[in-house]
Amino acid sequence: MEETSATTTTTTSTTHQYFSIFTNYPLISSLTAFTIAQFIKLFTSWYRERRWDLKQLIGSGGMPSSHSATVTALAVAIGLQEGFGGSHFAIALILASVVMYDATGVRLHAGRQAEVLNQIVYELPAEHPLAESRPLRELLGHTPPQVVAGGMLGSITAVTGYLFTRVATS
Repeated sequence: MEETSATTTTTTSTTHQYFSIFTNYPLISSLTAFTIAQFIKLFTSWYRERRWDLKQLIGSGGMPSSHSATVTALAVAIGLQEGFGGSHFAIALILASVVMYDATGVRLHAGRQAEVLNQIVYELPAEHPLAESRPLRELLGHTPPQVVAGGMLGSITAVTGYLFTRVATS
């Protein structure tokens, strides 16, 4: 009889571990910030081009930076949940810094190089072997304002989620 009780407790504990992902505040905060940023991109793209571009929902680049929103929400959520002096927050902060630096540095310049290369290929004569090559993606990185906007969105999302969970649990 005791063996059955122990097995049931273990099964319940394991099941709880699997479903605890749905109450993981930093994860939910990050995914929410990412989703909001991608939807905002859809509207900023429409405002700029006056046409709906559903590729914005899954694409990189544009306003605001969804990568910045995601990692900032993660760092702020971890800081709010576990404290800003802990090692988990330090890891999340360094990750956020690297991602945001990369967005405005390497990825932005790679996108600008893609623009130049696409222009060169476009101007090639039709008989050139590269004239038929598929254009490179140009919208890879972000300008500093796009990264800052993503960071602000991530911070606001994490703080809002934190306040919501505090109110819901009290």
